[in-house]
Amino acid sequence: MRPVLVYTASRIGLFLVTLGVLWLLGLTNPLVLIVCSFLISGIASYVLLSRQRDAVSARISDKVDRPKPHDD
Repeated sequence: MRPVLVYTASRIGLFLVTLGVLWLLGLTNPLVLIVCSFLISGIASYVLLSRQRDAVSARISDKVDRPKPHDD
């Protein structure tokens, strides 16, 4: 569960930092601000959070590949 929480917190943090920087640069329209922040933070997280994303992917695939106990 920890890799999922780290990745999610990192994505939210990156979005908030991007939101703050764009707001400080003078972007005041709330819709444009949120959409631009979402797009920029998504691209940045693709590059910056690849290690965390790989850990989440490995965690999920381990859960899926694990055999399920039979209730006989």
